Amino acid sequence: MSKLRIGIIGAGGIAVGRHIPAFAQLKDEVTITALSDVNLERARNVAEEFNIPYAYENYRDMLSRVDAVVICTPNKFHSEITVCALEAGVHVLCEKPMAMTAAECQVMINAAKKANKVLSVGFHYRYMKESQAAKKIMAANEIGNPLVVRVQALRRRKVPGWGVFTNKELQGGGSLIDYGCHLLDLSLWLIGNPRPVEVTGTAYNTLSTQPGQVNQWGSFDHETFNVDDHVTGYIRFENGASLLLEASWAANIIEDKESVSISGDQGGLEVFPLKLNYAKHGMLFNSEAAWIPSEEDPGVSQARNFTDACLKGAELVVKPEEALFVSQIMEALYKSSEEKKSIRL
Repeated sequence: MSKLRIGIIGAGGIAVGRHIPAFAQLKDEVTITALSDVNLERARNVAEEFNIPYAYENYRDMLSRVDAVVICTPNKFHSEITVCALEAGVHVLCEKPMAMTAAECQVMINAAKKANKVLSVGFHYRYMKESQAAKKIMAANEIGNPLVVRVQALRRRKVPGWGVFTNKELQGGGSLIDYGCHLLDLSLWLIGNPRPVEVTGTAYNTLSTQPGQVNQWGSFDHETFNVDDHVTGYIRFENGASLLLEASWAANIIEDKESVSISGDQGGLEVFPLKLNYAKHGMLFNSEAAWIPSEEDPGVSQARNFTDACLKGAELVVKPEEALFVSQIMEALYKSSEEKKSIRL
């Protein structure tokens, strides 16, 4: 196989804004052959804009023309499309979250193993320069054993006023499943993906169901808003570590905050911006990287890793079994909120 023939399923903002431009930069290894969308006119317009040869309304019609697909649909369809593509002998890069439920994720993993095809998930935060540097620091055991992780994915009044982000039937959730999942995944990856054993969470949507919204990212109908706009959680792991999580689209805070902080038994690590802190020689030290190398955009790095996995058998940065952990935790957080009790995993 000289080039990987890519098909894009779903012609929305994530496809146009990230995946198509990213794979287009890998022209020596990749050709974007086809695109599908339930809105055929949209599919044809995007295909024409990016010089993609074939446009389809039904994604099944293009599977025979491609070697791999990138799934950019609402979350509800991730599992169904992934399994169909894998059974057709096609590799899959699925946008985050992996699926609506952990059970759907497991079905996807089983299908990938049976087909012996590549399956990865679009947690692109792992490819950011700070994240890559933090992974090296953790691998070098700079902070010792991780004890407590603090994750904040907070936006001030920025509910997405476009697409289907506030549609629970199509998305499965709101701020957690859309935004918080990125930093949750990143933190789990950095601490080595320990097995979660107990989850406690509370999901809110009080603010976004009030009339007269002040929102920086467009307008939405407060009367039909039925997903979470703020979630808090506490996760315990089998190895004794714990994680405190807060995710929001609409927090009443001074400014947006995106943070992963890891406290270990020998030191601490902050990811955004990258900082180390530790005690030594009877003193307290804080250090930060004066320069972090970054060769390319995280979206391009993600596309490159997926391409290399498909063509050369390279190791995936985001493995489906790891993405399953993220979905298990999110599902448990929602369940904990609904049942008002901790959930054992």
